[in-house]
Amino acid sequence: MAAIRNVVILTGAGVSAESGVATFRGPGGLWEGQRVEDVCTPQALARDPALVHRFYDERRAKLASVAPNPAHLALARLDAEWPGELLLVTQNVDDLHERGGSMRLIHMHGELKSALCAGCGHREAWEESLPPGCECTVCGAPLLRPDIVFFGEMPYRMEAIERALAEADLFVSIGTSGAVYPAAGFVQTARYHGADTLEMNLDPSQGSGWFAESRLGPAGVLVPEWVEEMLA
Repeated sequence: MAAIRNVVILTGAGVSAESGVATFRGPGGLWEGQRVEDVCTPQALARDPALVHRFYDERRAKLASVAPNPAHLALARLDAEWPGELLLVTQNVDDLHERGGSMRLIHMHGELKSALCAGCGHREAWEESLPPGCECTVCGAPLLRPDIVFFGEMPYRMEAIERALAEADLFVSIGTSGAVYPAAGFVQTARYHGADTLEMNLDPSQGSGWFAESRLGPAGVLVPEWVEEMLA
C-alpha cells in the first residue's frame, strides 16, 4: 500500500442494505412498493407532489429505525486514520455514513435529511415531514422539495468528484450495481488516469470487468477486512 496515497471510494445501496435500508431497485423494479418512475422523476413531482413528498417523508422517518453497520464504521475509521487524500462518494441518500463517523463525504444523489428550494436552489437541513408548499427560509417561495437528485437531473459536486478521480491512486466501489451513470463510469475514469481499482460486492456488478480486482461477499465483512489491510 506504500504507493497509494489518494483514495476515492464509491458506495451504493448494497452498503446500506445490510442496515435494513431498502435497495433502490427491488423486486419488480419497485422501491418500497412504489415504481421508481412515480417517485423519482421531475415529471412525477409535477404530476403528484403529495405522493412524492409523502414517499420521502416515510423514507426519512425510517432512518430512526436503522443504524450504521460494520462497513460504515470501517469506512469512517479509514477516513479518520488515512494520512493521504480520501473522498467517500455515496449514491445513498440516508445518513448512515455520517452517523458512522465519515467526514470526507459527498452525497452525489442528495440527502433525505435535506430540503431543496426549487425556486432559488437553497438547500437546508430538514428532519421532519416536508409537505408540498413549505416555504424556503432564504427566498420565501413555497417551493421546498425533497433534496433528492431525480432521474434526469445532474448529480451533485461532479466537478469535485471528477477531480478526485483524476488524482486517485486507488478507486474502490462498494455495494453498487454498476448500472446507474455517471457513477457507473467512475471506474473507467479512474483507470484512464492510472488508478488501481477494486470492487467489493455481494454479486458481480454490471461493470465488474473494468476492475483489476473483485471481492464478493457482504460489505459488512469485506470492508472491515480491506480497511485493516489499508491501515496495516
